[in-house]
Amino acid sequence: MNNQNSNKNYRILAIDDNRAIHEDFRKILCPSSAEAAALGEAEAKLFDEPSHARQSAVFEIDSAYQGEEGLDRVRQSLQSGRPYALAIVDVRMPPGWDGIETTQKLWEVDADLQVVICSAYSDYSWDEIIARLGNSDRLLFLKNPFDTVEILQLANALTEKWRLIRQVRNQMADLERIVRERTRQLQATNDRLLVEIAEHRESEERLNHVLEELRETQRCVIQQERLRALGGMASGIA
Repeated sequence: MNNQNSNKNYRILAIDDNRAIHEDFRKILCPSSAEAAALGEAEAKLFDEPSHARQSAVFEIDSAYQGEEGLDRVRQSLQSGRPYALAIVDVRMPPGWDGIETTQKLWEVDADLQVVICSAYSDYSWDEIIARLGNSDRLLFLKNPFDTVEILQLANALTEKWRLIRQVRNQMADLERIVRERTRQLQATNDRLLVEIAEHRESEERLNHVLEELRETQRCVIQQERLRALGGMASGIA
């Protein structure tokens, strides 16, 4: 289940054809109250913290026993808005997909999903895995038999990594939204200023035209007054 902090996601999908493995994961990651307290003490010692300062996360684990079933569960989790943060995938799951093909299919549906491939065998070389899955930072390997602390570390670290990836993406989306809104406001302000400048230029041109007409009228009046004065002088002389 999700922790009280809505940003956390403790949902894990175990994909393994061995049902006993699923029970092992639940004992480690979904312990009873007494087991949780013991695990909390172990983690506190591991991280060199006071025991009361550390509380073990309680994970929610769903099971799938073949790769195809696991893919269906991942699709359903996305459709319901409750995605998995981590998938723990076995390599050998006859007669269906193996762990590598399953991981390929899972990433086609959910690119954020963190994956731990768990196996006691060396079915693939590292070069073959890279050729199939790429050099991805979403992938870790765990050798069977695994240790309880290893599972706890991987589950805590990879679910936290999933949370941080989502957090950064949401922050980037918020920043992009703010930038778009700010750009829209600046564009609107710029358009308004351009209109005001155009109106100001138009008003200035009209004013200049009126002033020129006034100057022309003034010149005409002065010329008429001069002619009238000369006419008066001429009459007086005559």
